[in-house]
Amino acid sequence: MFLRIKKTSSRHYLQIVESYREQGHVRQRVIGTIGRVEELSARGQVDQLLRSLAKYSERAILLLAGAGDPEAEVKKVGPGLIFGRLWERIGMGEHIRELLQGRRYQFEVERAIFVTVLHRLMNPGSDRQAERWLSAYRIEKADSLQLQHFYRAMAWLGNPLKGAATLERFSPRCVKDEIEERIFERRRNLFTGLDLVFFDTTSFYFEGDGGESIGQYGYSKDQRPDLKQMIAGVVLDSEGYPLCCELWPGNTADVKSLKFVAKRLKKRFGIERMCVVADRGMISKETIAELRDEKIHYILGVRMRRNAAMAPQLLDEGGYKEITGPRKNRKAPSPLKVKETFINAQRYVICVNPEEVLADKETREHILSSLRENIKHGNNALIGNKGYRRYLRLEGGAHFVIDEKKVLDDARYDGKWVLTTDTDLPAADVALKYKQLLLVERIFCDMKSVLETRPIFHKCDETIRGHVFCSFLALVLRKELEQALDRAGERFEWEDIKRDLKSLQEMTIKDNGKEITVRSRADGCCGKVFQAVGVALPPAIRTP
Repeated sequence: MFLRIKKTSSRHYLQIVESYREQGHVRQRVIGTIGRVEELSARGQVDQLLRSLAKYSERAILLLAGAGDPEAEVKKVGPGLIFGRLWERIGMGEHIRELLQGRRYQFEVERAIFVTVLHRLMNPGSDRQAERWLSAYRIEKADSLQLQHFYRAMAWLGNPLKGAATLERFSPRCVKDEIEERIFERRRNLFTGLDLVFFDTTSFYFEGDGGESIGQYGYSKDQRPDLKQMIAGVVLDSEGYPLCCELWPGNTADVKSLKFVAKRLKKRFGIERMCVVADRGMISKETIAELRDEKIHYILGVRMRRNAAMAPQLLDEGGYKEITGPRKNRKAPSPLKVKETFINAQRYVICVNPEEVLADKETREHILSSLRENIKHGNNALIGNKGYRRYLRLEGGAHFVIDEKKVLDDARYDGKWVLTTDTDLPAADVALKYKQLLLVERIFCDMKSVLETRPIFHKCDETIRGHVFCSFLALVLRKELEQALDRAGERFEWEDIKRDLKSLQEMTIKDNGKEITVRSRADGCCGKVFQAVGVALPPAIRTP
């Protein structure tokens, strides 16, 4: 039932109209004509009539200016609904509740973890901001959470398990490790085995003391050697799905981490056959020997500039096989040529990107041009420039000159990179598998920039581990969303997804003992994201 204004040639009449269904069709009939709108408005009877009708309306509240004192509350609902569904799909809620059995926390630990992860996804920043941020979002069973609850939940995630021993200064087995293993077991039904895993590390610096022991001074990939740091390693499976993260003190060398992680992966996830793909920072004779002893296959980058035996092979331009042609557009695979060789019974795969050959040559010519100009101004103009250093030699113990032999030696490395492997994969497959390691680099880029994991302000090792693990869980949820969109044939930019999900809001209005909730429109890609994940949009109007 609703009000309608019927227009004639010169007059407007106010009518009460009712909708009804007859033989499958919606029809309308006039209940009554109240009178002319102009006359009713002049006597103030329109407002009185609307208030009278509102008493009998179960679907709407009529708010009239000056007629009451309504309360209105606006909440963002899109992120909580989408990522809440993905959270349950991977079993996170179930896993956490099972691990909490027997613990007597006086707050919803699982909800605190979910809010922390969602905060990292939608509005990354300090964990101290999560409580204030939460007030603008509607998340089930999270209204009573406070800052202390987020800290305690993160400490629980990073808490060492009973009997867990620290091995070679690495982190002990923690609650987060059990969660990672449960997530994998849930996926194992569809993705059996881990024949290929990708591994890389990065560093996160601290603004503070760096915890009780995990914060140490070491080689900083963030160019902050003045601050304590921690090392984080991330493992992805062959589908690019985050498998686990390992956290170590900041003075741990990469070459020591790979052999530890490889052996630990086999034990944790019950892997029989595994091939580890890692960057050149992980390689050493000791590491390769231990991987062979554990029967773990590998595809590793090689520091070709430090390997004198590689020089003749790099100079030889013959024997290359092209596996990808010239790029037709920016999204096409990069051009690549490969060849394999054996040195001291060790298999190597040499890769060349023709585009990178030209780019490296142009870069060197630009550096040399600048160097020739600055070398005229004496040694002081050259100090501290790493780009210049590789082409200089000291002559007569007094001044620097350009070493043309170093220039020629440098040219042999243009656009090239070298891999070593013990697999029987064709050279082309080895090269393409290694290029997938860029997935891990993207993960670290996201953790540092998109999720703003650094700098870390926490003071306890447990909360530090929990803080980083929440960023890891955020990446898991993001990957789940990407896979759902791929299955639906959709692809959107991450910033567009965040913006459109946050624009979906609900306004709850309370007035005169009545309540109504009105939802905003699903703008942009919001509706398609809901469809891809399998979540129904909230009704446009609802009452309790």
